[in-house]
Amino acid sequence: MNKIIGLALLVAGVILLYFGYNEYNSTASEVTELVTGSPTDNAIWFLVGGAIAAIIGIGALLKK
Repeated sequence: MNKIIGLALLVAGVILLYFGYNEYNSTASEVTELVTGSPTDNAIWFLVGGAIAAIIGIGALLKK
């Protein structure tokens, strides 16, 4: 059961990282970065959430 949850978290993490990458490279994010010096909050949350979910998923898959 833990392997299924780990795999689901890994897949969700990769999807969130993909959306975060796309959001980070979007026009809105580039304009916001030009004005404020940092990308949009959505891009940051997608990237951070995806990284955390992927790390937890990998940990669950590797745990015995």
